[in-house]
Amino acid sequence: MICYLGLILWFDAVVCDRGGLALGWLVNREMGIDMVLDIWRSFRAMPLWVQVWVFVILVPVNMFSVVYWAEPNGVWIAVLAIGAMALNGVIMLVERGFSKAMALPHVVIWTPLVIWIGWMLVEGDVAAGFGLYLVVLLVVDLISLAFDFKDTKDWLAGERSVAC
Repeated sequence: MICYLGLILWFDAVVCDRGGLALGWLVNREMGIDMVLDIWRSFRAMPLWVQVWVFVILVPVNMFSVVYWAEPNGVWIAVLAIGAMALNGVIMLVERGFSKAMALPHVVIWTPLVIWIGWMLVEGDVAAGFGLYLVVLLVVDLISLAFDFKDTKDWLAGERSVAC
């Protein structure tokens, strides 16, 4: 986790030239770094609590699903948990930033995921460690979906701006 946060801070300070070592000149802008910088600036334009939610809670909890790959249904849990985020990568590249369109893959993929997780937990035939992880994943993704359903409604109503 410390390496993860260190990379974020390094990218922010060095590549985006927000203080720290001004080594932004090392980046070859002709190789697509402008797009990466646009996406990063869009992310940084969002409220701090959203940035923390995404990078400290939402992404790590969903990525952690690969640890349980070998558990019954573990592959499908990982595919669904990570799949919505992977589709968001495509949206970020197309839009060159963060927008409410990123809620669509969450709603479409994570809604069945949380129903499935709930069913698995009710059935109770889950190893203790995997069960605890599923509870955490369920809570995190339900919180995300609470925001995602609103963002999807806003996006469908025409709110298509990119954070900047």
